[in-house]
Amino acid sequence: MNQPGKSLGVIGLGGLGHMAVKFGKAFGLKVTVFSTSESKRKEAIDLLGADNFVISSDKQQMESLKSSLHFIVDTAAGDHQFDPYLSLLKAGGVMALVGFPSEIRVHPGSLILGARTLSGSGAGGTKGIQEMLNFCAANRIYPEIEVINVNYINEALERLENRDVKYRFVIDIEKSFG
Repeated sequence: MNQPGKSLGVIGLGGLGHMAVKFGKAFGLKVTVFSTSESKRKEAIDLLGADNFVISSDKQQMESLKSSLHFIVDTAAGDHQFDPYLSLLKAGGVMALVGFPSEIRVHPGSLILGARTLSGSGAGGTKGIQEMLNFCAANRIYPEIEVINVNYINEALERLENRDVKYRFVIDIEKSFG
């Protein structure tokens, strides 16, 4: 996806999604964020620098992007449909799954008729991770975090369940036990 000027869709704006937006912008891509929550629009555009924000349940917004994206990174962990997003890819486009839904159902026509690719990606090896970290350092790409004390862990878990975290919790061990 390191092809400046091309287009990237990011499904989900959580811990992985916000980093996908940052990577996409660092690669010089035009980034569109797909979310079910209008409340994330301002952060996606103003904080993370996304070029476009789409409510995925809005059929008109989705239809307006048909066959317009080169790449999609799907960071959503929850179950969702894949065909509507695959239809947004240009011929030869690639959708990479990095989230972890319980199942993946795709109509064969979504892939075959558009010459599209659906792939998955887990953590890379040591060399790949080091390259990513070097790229992050060179491009000042850092996750948005909320530092917490270990005593706050139960509240943090509750907030995770309620999807009320921007975008990762980090436990400050030194201050927790110092």
